[in-house]
Amino acid sequence: MKIGIVIHHFDPHRGGAEFWTWQFTQHALAAGHEVHVIAQSFTLLTQQMGIVPHRLLGARSRLAFAEAAEFHLRKLSLDVVHDMGCGWHFDVMQPHDGSRTAQFEQKLLGMPRWMRPIKRTVARLLPRYRQIDALQQRQFGDRNRLIIALSKMVARDLVRCHDWPKERIRLIYNGVDLERFSPAHRDEHRGPTRSQLGVQAGEVLLLFVGHDFQRKGLPTLLTAMSQLVNQGLPVRLAVLGGKKFGPYRRMTRRLGVEAAVTFVGSVKDPVPYYAAADVYAMPTLYDPCSLGVLEALASGLPVVTSGNNGAGELVNEGVEGYIVADPADHRQLAERLTALCNAERRTRMSGAARVLAMKHSLARNCQQVLALYDEIEAGRRRRAA
Repeated sequence: MKIGIVIHHFDPHRGGAEFWTWQFTQHALAAGHEVHVIAQSFTLLTQQMGIVPHRLLGARSRLAFAEAAEFHLRKLSLDVVHDMGCGWHFDVMQPHDGSRTAQFEQKLLGMPRWMRPIKRTVARLLPRYRQIDALQQRQFGDRNRLIIALSKMVARDLVRCHDWPKERIRLIYNGVDLERFSPAHRDEHRGPTRSQLGVQAGEVLLLFVGHDFQRKGLPTLLTAMSQLVNQGLPVRLAVLGGKKFGPYRRMTRRLGVEAAVTFVGSVKDPVPYYAAADVYAMPTLYDPCSLGVLEALASGLPVVTSGNNGAGELVNEGVEGYIVADPADHRQLAERLTALCNAERRTRMSGAARVLAMKHSLARNCQQVLALYDEIEAGRRRRAA
């Protein structure tokens, strides 16, 4: 099958969507498919993969990229076009950001009440948001296409925010590489990485992984950390990802937790940090299905996330982790993290976390997507008959 993949940047180090797309592309190639990737930029590693790259130059806006992608795709003879939420010419779209409308609503809830109407007004005027609205109108304009929802939460958002037909939605949760993310790596990485981070014996290391600190809930987590530190609990926090640390460093100083928080920055390989950690925490304002949660579970870490994370739908409360109903509720978050300072409880939940992750492997995830391609092809043949 000749597959077309549309994504802004084909580089696994740029974020969750890019990492998933990179992994899926490798799986599709290994299954014998011909894969064409349409993107603005490609990592040098692309040369070793065997894909057919199509670089779109000069697309300086979302709409320009979508228009250029459509023009290019129409010239290719492809069996299936799979868009990652960037364009409007596709057979199936997999919006890794979920519904941008729903995401905007949730991010508003993280702001003070007085600021929300101002943000709404400003958003209607800013070119960025106007382009997103125009893009979504085109993406959700043709009801004959299929959309992959990464969680039940996203499926509900598609129906509620975009009036998308339920029968044109396919629920496929993200999957995780069970070999790369595994408790088996602890022997090699745990000691050296904890030493690098300055974690002392007996301290509980919390891990946060994400680039968009505000949306992923880092302010709430830092506030919860201040409660744990004030209680005298032996906790440390490692923050992976992101670039603009200034406001958050100042926040740690203001909260009195500067010594307990390490901003690691972006790393090419997060595996040593999962191996070093004891708990994964991410009280996100909105996340369709966090890869970080799945990677943590696969690494044998109990997770604490919010009800606004599609990956939280997979977690059984008190078994593999905890779900905080309100991502802004730092008190409830602190309570759940306090519970996980108990070593016996963590050990029990660690085993359960790994078992849960094994039900959501990357291989299974990719097979589900490829089966969807077959469904699209079969539907096309029926219509042609």
